[in-house]
Amino acid sequence: MEVMAAEEKEDFGVFVDWSQMGDVSRDAPAGKAEYKDPKELKQHARSGQWAKNHTQRALVYRQLIKALLCRAVTADAAVYRDIVGNSSSKRNPANFPLPEFVDGAAVPLYCLKPEAAGSVHAIISCVAGEFPDVSHCPALPAVVALMLHWSPDESQCFEAVGRLLACNEPGRRMLDQTFLAYQSSCMTFGDLAHKYCPAAHKLIVAAATDVLEVYADWQRWVLGDLPFSHTARVMDVFLVEGYKVLYRVALAILKFYRKHKAAGGATTQQDSAGVKADIQAYVRSIGSSVSPDKLLEKAFSIRLFSRKEITLLQLANEKSLQQKGITVRQKRRNVQLAVNAENFCSEIVSAKEMKEIWSWIPERFALCQPQLLFTTSTHGCSLNRFYSHCEGYEPTLLLIKTTDREVCGAFLSTDWEERKRGGNKLSYFGTGECFVFRMKPEMERYEWVVIKHPELANSAQAGSDQPDQELSPFLAARHFHLNARNTSMFMAGNVDSIIIGGGDGNALYIDSELNHGRTGRCATFDNPPLCAESFQITLLEVWGFQDAMKT
Repeated sequence: MEVMAAEEKEDFGVFVDWSQMGDVSRDAPAGKAEYKDPKELKQHARSGQWAKNHTQRALVYRQLIKALLCRAVTADAAVYRDIVGNSSSKRNPANFPLPEFVDGAAVPLYCLKPEAAGSVHAIISCVAGEFPDVSHCPALPAVVALMLHWSPDESQCFEAVGRLLACNEPGRRMLDQTFLAYQSSCMTFGDLAHKYCPAAHKLIVAAATDVLEVYADWQRWVLGDLPFSHTARVMDVFLVEGYKVLYRVALAILKFYRKHKAAGGATTQQDSAGVKADIQAYVRSIGSSVSPDKLLEKAFSIRLFSRKEITLLQLANEKSLQQKGITVRQKRRNVQLAVNAENFCSEIVSAKEMKEIWSWIPERFALCQPQLLFTTSTHGCSLNRFYSHCEGYEPTLLLIKTTDREVCGAFLSTDWEERKRGGNKLSYFGTGECFVFRMKPEMERYEWVVIKHPELANSAQAGSDQPDQELSPFLAARHFHLNARNTSMFMAGNVDSIIIGGGDGNALYIDSELNHGRTGRCATFDNPPLCAESFQITLLEVWGFQDAMKT
């Protein structure tokens, strides 16, 4: 591309402290800034093509942000100049206090001059006035500070950030702007973490008293704590590929953090604030062991589900928060309180063991307290009573204790009443959020086989983009083109038995008297036997999730 002469004269580094920029060139010719081939654009973004040419990166960013579809009326650079002016002199940050919607987030200077802090404050202050719909956006200080590195003046930085906020392109999301969106993204990250980073998730569960509080910082790891060279590379890809990139990078950070802690020896439990501070310190110093290339390589090696599937999960989490009236900032019940040792009473598992099981369930149900629905010690060994006490509840948790003192169970995503759709015929139902587990000799969870082996299914592209209004849309088998039906046999029941998992065996089979059972490897969960292959039940409990009863 031939760059316009007027653009060549613009100084995109006026706010930058060049002594901190390493080998990034300020004066090199801009090079290519417009792309017609999306594949070439994505490849250049991921490979760091613009990393050492400051002007080229600034011009690429300008084109990418200009191409975003936005609301018809969006405040631009001219509006900023009319309201704030475009002063090149030092501004006093105290004259532009940060709005409440940044939730106390500090302004990271990265490689800006110290006096540029006032400019960041002024831009955010103007955003607060011109974008009244923004009610919660902790990432904004970091985003404004980053964009100021590649802006010739404050007004153009304001316009760029404004377009990110005003983006209304279908299926494209840039920045969380409400507490509901932000909190559901934290819950979604927690779901993704224990699906795609099980070892790291297990470490966090062991180390922190409140897992969800730790994961609430996930955006700050990427936008705020990462060194500038790493964050700039993330921005390259974020502006091209969108919000999903932030999840990828945060998951990669979590994986590297686990590796770092594993090299340091045993982990002791501490309060959540201590774990949050430890992760923050690691992320801020990550450059000593992980290069930007290595971070992005790890991020894109994680085989996440499609953007559509993640959107379904995000919407389910938002719906769960709305149902509980959590739409503005307030303290949310955490995992530790949801399974309170003083109130929790099971004859099969301890409160500590239940807390670990709780850390495996989808985040939107971690908002709920466990509620005992059925136990053979009280309600007797009757499958009919089992159904009558469990119908109307979704999801449920099944716990089994055998006469050999082995303990296993299953998280079941769907109401047992669904079995009636098949009449007297045994038919499978449920979603890929179901999983089975065992407690001894050590706790182990076995998820839907498609999660670890996505090559077994392709996410369905046909049909409406609007998810069904069911409680658990995420990982519903209908969203996938499955190579074999036996990979979606989640749960089934009739008057004779209940079955969890299918295809070449069952993860769990329980007879009508809730007395005898079998377990073996099945295609749905690819699990080993959860206890002795043929077992006798001494206790069976079903737990629901308070406030999650279907209406």
